[in-house]
Amino acid sequence: MLNNNTTVPTYDVVIAGTGVSGLYAALNVDPSLSILIVSKRELELSNSALAQGGIAAVLDRDKDSREKHIRDTLIAGGYKNKLEAVEVLVDEGPRDVRRLIELGVDFDRDSLGRLHMTLEGGHSINRIVHHKDTTGLEVVQKLAAHVKNKNNITVMENAAIMKMDKIDGGFCLGILKDGGLLNVCSRYAILATGGIGRVYKYTTNSKIATGDGIVLAHRLGAKVSGLSLIQFHPTAFAAREERERFLISESVRGEGAYLLNCRGERFMPSYDERGELAPRDVVSRCIMEESKRTGSEDFYLDITAQDPEFVKKRFPSIYSKCLAEGIDITKDRIPVFPCQHYLMGGIDVDTYSRTSVGRLYAVGECSRTGVHGNNRLASNSLLEALVFSRRAALDISERVRNEENTLRPRALFEMKKGKPLPTGIRSEVRSIVQSSFFVNPNFDAAKKGLARVCELDDMLEHTEFEYSLDLLEAKSLVKIAKLILTEVTDESFQL
Repeated sequence: MLNNNTTVPTYDVVIAGTGVSGLYAALNVDPSLSILIVSKRELELSNSALAQGGIAAVLDRDKDSREKHIRDTLIAGGYKNKLEAVEVLVDEGPRDVRRLIELGVDFDRDSLGRLHMTLEGGHSINRIVHHKDTTGLEVVQKLAAHVKNKNNITVMENAAIMKMDKIDGGFCLGILKDGGLLNVCSRYAILATGGIGRVYKYTTNSKIATGDGIVLAHRLGAKVSGLSLIQFHPTAFAAREERERFLISESVRGEGAYLLNCRGERFMPSYDERGELAPRDVVSRCIMEESKRTGSEDFYLDITAQDPEFVKKRFPSIYSKCLAEGIDITKDRIPVFPCQHYLMGGIDVDTYSRTSVGRLYAVGECSRTGVHGNNRLASNSLLEALVFSRRAALDISERVRNEENTLRPRALFEMKKGKPLPTGIRSEVRSIVQSSFFVNPNFDAAKKGLARVCELDDMLEHTEFEYSLDLLEAKSLVKIAKLILTEVTDESFQL
């Protein structure tokens, strides 16, 4: 912590979020700088920790090439990707994967000790390294262990950023912690707050994915775009009630599983020559078309033709989760259906993760690097989190070395008393977005939903409610819904 003769805690860098991008950024900032990491819940709860498949990278240049990975990424993204960002991702990604190995991440290996690389939809070759089917959790746990051992890093768990404003030389943040509001100042800020999945009724995202960082950046005047670029994963476990649906990894199809309709028929080859290994958006739309054709939403993933012991060893988490639902994936078909999964849009950044607001950076799913275009290629997300968070950290470190500290710490925020938040706002918003834009948009529902969301947004912005985590997340979800539906109802979206 810097000594500025002030009672306001002051840091060189504040990082919001503790997924892979937030943790890796912290480890790459110059260790002479003070860092505060703010985690809305416990340190290891994030969308990153739920990532199953792995990390895509060109690690075997005898069989793979940067050109192939770039091409696969562009094809999956509908050629709407930012080429410069894709080239940075593919060229620099392998060094970050190797760095993870140095940090102790235990990627699976074959009998000869070589990294085991699997195949997923949209990839033309096996290039995805993984830790069984819990890659994200393995990476998060290993990074978190290193973060906890760094003397220059302070971790604040169960804390939420309610307010954020620019001040001379940096930022002031109002952090909700233990029922009070703590003012903290920093020279730089990195938003690593993840996705927006909880704006949907059904999502694979964790409970913290409410778009808080995107809304903070938007309020600061940062450019935000592409909020309607939402990826629906084609194979989430088709639970009947649960809001958070666990994923059946793309790598299950990469290891030979087939998609079947309600009649037990394989249908993907009739829609696309790539079959089950077409990109996610293609498979999701094909499922919706097949649903119309058959009049049923019953779909299954079948990997029963593979060796049972291989399946259990390769997918232990998926096996145990399905078994808890009464499905033995070595014998039974897995009920699946598309579900909200990922956001390709977000806070606009350059290739060093710099936003349009000075000293503010955004990394991971809350950012829009342009890497993914209109649809993310499987297992490029953890790679993006690594590459661009490292570049943000190094850019900040270089800037600090070459500038005078002009931060003037001061407290801007006070805990407010107000009305209790009405119940049901978040549930209403989720229903609106789910009915307005799921795989294919419903323009009439979106127009009607936008009008209602605007009413809720106006009410939340102009009524004094008591500060709470519920208020923060309600405001975030309403604002995110407004941004999504504004794009969906725009005439250019419908063309």
